[in-house]
Amino acid sequence: MHNQIKTILEKEQQRQDTTVELIASENYASQAVMDLCGSIFTNKYAEGYPGKRYYNGCDYMDEIEQLAIDNVCELYGCQFANVQPHSGVNANTAVYQALMEPGQVLMGMDLASGGHLSHGAKPTLSGKVYNAVTYGVDENGYLDYEMIRALAKVSQPKVIVAGASAYPRQINWAAFRDIADGIGAYLVVDMAHYSGLIAGRVYDSPLPYADVVTSTTHKTLRGPRGGMILWNNPDYTKKFNSSIFPGTQGGPLMNIIAAKAQCYLEANTDEFRDYSAQVIKNAQAMARQLDLYGIEVLTGGTDSHIILIDLRDSKYSGRQAADLLEENGITVNKNGVPNDPRNFVETSGIRIGTAAETTKGAKEYWFRELAQKIANLLRG
Repeated sequence: MHNQIKTILEKEQQRQDTTVELIASENYASQAVMDLCGSIFTNKYAEGYPGKRYYNGCDYMDEIEQLAIDNVCELYGCQFANVQPHSGVNANTAVYQALMEPGQVLMGMDLASGGHLSHGAKPTLSGKVYNAVTYGVDENGYLDYEMIRALAKVSQPKVIVAGASAYPRQINWAAFRDIADGIGAYLVVDMAHYSGLIAGRVYDSPLPYADVVTSTTHKTLRGPRGGMILWNNPDYTKKFNSSIFPGTQGGPLMNIIAAKAQCYLEANTDEFRDYSAQVIKNAQAMARQLDLYGIEVLTGGTDSHIILIDLRDSKYSGRQAADLLEENGITVNKNGVPNDPRNFVETSGIRIGTAAETTKGAKEYWFRELAQKIANLLRG
C-alpha cells in the first residue's frame, strides 16, 4: 500500500475508533464482510446472471451469487431477489424503469418530511424523468394516510413509493397497499433504513404488502455498501433483472455480492435479532432522555433506530449543531424538519441513529448519558 494512502487510512481508523458515531445510515461491518469486499472476487467480470454469463470462467461467480440470492430470500421470506444493484438508488432507478414510462406520475415522500432524494426529488433522475408528486407528514411529524390517499386519488400515480430516510416511526405498509389498490398503482417500498430491523424481526416487514421492495445492504443490516431488490410475483422477474442488467448497470461487483451473501447469513441469527432489539431499546431510551432535558424530539420518540431533533426554536441551525457535536467527538448529520424555515444547506434539525454504537456494545444507560451530553451542548 502506498504510504500516502496508508496514512489516510490510519487517520480514518483513528477517527472511527475515537468518535461517537450517530449517523443513522452508518454502521460497522464485520471483519468477514470487509475481508470479502477486498477479496479476489474483485478480479472477475461476470456480466449476466447465474447460468447465463457473457464471460467464461464464472462457475464460482454463479455459486456465490446464487448463495447470496438464496440467503436473502430465506432472511426476508421472499421468492425472488436481485443482489446486483450497486446501491439503493440503483435499485430504485431500475425498479422505476421496469414499472414506468418517462413522464408518468411517481409519488413519494417529500424530502423535507423525511423522504429520500431518489423518491422523486427534483434535482435527481427520479424527479426529472418522471412527473413526481410528494406527500408529507402532519404537524406532529406523523404520516397522514388519509391525506396520502386523497393526494393519490387526485394525482393518479403509476408508482407509489413508501419508505423514508428520516422517519422514526413504524410505517403502516398495509395502509399504503390499500391506497395503491384504490387507484391501481404499483407499491414500491424502499426499506433501506429499516432493513436490518426488519431482518431482526423488530420492525414490520413490507414484503406481504409491496409489489417490490428495494433496499441498501449496509445501514442497519451491517453489510457492504450496496443494494438489492426483493419480490414475490414471478411475472416481475424478467422486468427487474433486465432493468438492472443490461438496463442500468454493467458487470456486477462480485466482491460486494460475496460480502452480501455473508451479511445475510449473519443477519439470520439469534445474535443479530438480539442486536436489532437493542438498537431500538437504545434509541427509545435516548429519545426519552433528550426529551427530559428539554430537547424537542420530533413525534415525541421513535419506533426505530432514528431520532429526529427539532431545532426550529434553537439558536443553532442543523448545520451548526452538527458541527458543534463533531467538535466534541460526536458525529450526526443535519436534517430538514417539516415546514423547515431554513434552507437545505442550514436545515433546522439533526438526525441521530443508534445502530453503529449498538454494534460496539452500547446499552441504554450509555445512550442516556450521551443524551445528557448532547442536551448540554445544544442548550449551551
